Amino acid sequence: MVEELVAAAVTVGSVGTLYAMAAARVVKQYERGVVLRLGRLQRSVREPGLTMIVPFVDRLRKVNMQIVTMPVPAQDGITRDNVTVRVDAVIYFKVIDAAEAVVQVEDYRFAVSQMAQTSLRSIIGKSDLDDLLSNREKLNQGLELMIDSPAVGWGVQIDRVEIKDVSLPETMKRSMARQAEADRERRARVINADAELQASKKLAEAAHQMSEEPAALQLRLLQTVVAVAAEKNSTLVLPFPVELLRFLERAQQPAAAEPPAVVPPAAAPPAAVSEAPAAVTESPAVALPDFGVPGPEANAPSAPGASRTGQD
Repeated sequence: MVEELVAAAVTVGSVGTLYAMAAARVVKQYERGVVLRLGRLQRSVREPGLTMIVPFVDRLRKVNMQIVTMPVPAQDGITRDNVTVRVDAVIYFKVIDAAEAVVQVEDYRFAVSQMAQTSLRSIIGKSDLDDLLSNREKLNQGLELMIDSPAVGWGVQIDRVEIKDVSLPETMKRSMARQAEADRERRARVINADAELQASKKLAEAAHQMSEEPAALQLRLLQTVVAVAAEKNSTLVLPFPVELLRFLERAQQPAAAEPPAVVPPAAAPPAAVSEAPAAVTESPAVALPDFGVPGPEANAPSAPGASRTGQD
């Protein structure tokens, strides 16, 4: 009798042990347990720790509640300004309702992945190339909103969506490089022109100041000579400025403008001027034969008061 009781107790203990082993489940801290009893959902979600289910009646599905990082495959698309691009992204999401994630969707990971790819292609077609390259924060928010709208009904929350890389064709890269180079060259020319304008204004002020003080030009010239002479491997050709000549000319004008000293002349005897009266001697007229040759008297000028005789 005792042996039968012991055998029965051992049998019951073995069955209880097997039942406990079949019914015991361990839910980890980052998981939640969803129980389906005979195919019907039990609203009580099993918390982390040791839990018991009815063997062969209940079915426990564990749902990971951690944040999932899922890369979105690169998608080819055409932007609104007709540029072919290839964009890939990464999505961060987590399950907030384990029962909905089990019941409402067959595989929530695959569903989120497909929704992310579709939304990424849609956002590419609605955006310009400049927005994809420089305004990614706004596109990330729009992409997150597009994915999160249907995912809320699956018990999934989208935490963040990031566009990782935008691949452009080589021709577009070269065009953008030329555009950037041209823009930088334009800015360099504008800066140089602005510098020339400012320098011209300063030089005009300096020239005006030097025109008031001519000695400043000479000092500036000497400073230039000193600066050039520091390099001993060059030949110095020193021009002689015209302004320096004008400065020297103005410096000499006060000395030339002074009146000379007046010395009173000594009493000099008046110059003796002797005038001898011209003696006019009249010779008697002599009749000469006319040979057709004029004599010296014909060419001689007639003196005032002298008488001239000739033959007709």
